[in-house]
Amino acid sequence: MYYIDPHVHMVSRVTDDYERMARMNCVAVSEPAFWAGFDRGSVDGFRDYFEHLTGFEPKRASWSGIQHYTWLCINAKEAENVELAREVISIIPEYLNRPGVLGIGEIGLNKNTLNESTIFREHLDLAAKTNELVLIHTPHLQDKYKGTRMIVDMLTERNDIPPERVCIDHVEEHTVRLAKDGGFWCGMTLYPTTKCTPARAADIIERYGDERIMVNSAGDWGPSNPLAVPDFIQEMRRRGHSEEKISKVVYENPLEFFRQCSRFEFTPPE
Repeated sequence: MYYIDPHVHMVSRVTDDYERMARMNCVAVSEPAFWAGFDRGSVDGFRDYFEHLTGFEPKRASWSGIQHYTWLCINAKEAENVELAREVISIIPEYLNRPGVLGIGEIGLNKNTLNESTIFREHLDLAAKTNELVLIHTPHLQDKYKGTRMIVDMLTERNDIPPERVCIDHVEEHTVRLAKDGGFWCGMTLYPTTKCTPARAADIIERYGDERIMVNSAGDWGPSNPLAVPDFIQEMRRRGHSEEKISKVVYENPLEFFRQCSRFEFTPPE
């Protein structure tokens, strides 16, 4: 079965991971901008990062036959530095029209602070002005419900970003309804120890359905598994779900969301 990983930080993975994903029938990945493992000190650091995401990383993915797409932003962990964050937001338009750029993300909240909320809103202003898709990070563990509620409130207080052009990521059992009831897309991140396991994600699909929902591996600096989506596929098969239903979640749904971006040029596998 072909699949797309709609949220995976391949800059933190070795080339062997691309090859392993390709052998499991991954045909495309989408890579949001995120934290580098340290707080960057200047806008030039982000220029280099955006060059990497839009220039080199698509080439590296292509060596394994995987199509690579990306998102641009300054992430919530670095949004406490409001001055730097505004500098970074100001350069994003220089990169938006590059091939494979899907929109603004992953923006959102980390500790639910005032500065984070300010920079989140300013990213949304840019997304509205440039008519971009939006990919949103929700906080971890005990801050998740509060942060997701704050994010949904900030989104619904404006009318210039249609909810169907927004994906609220890292949803879990207690936040998925906030996203789906608001008309947003949502993503479930499959982590070994936090967020969702493949079994929990399958439970959520069984309870809330397969509309406007995706699964991803994140594959970042911490404990993570770039083959988590195939693990989810196997879990769904074990439970007796049809190939059509599984494919909808791991392949058709990402395509439906991404196709709202005019720069999304995808070559289906033969």
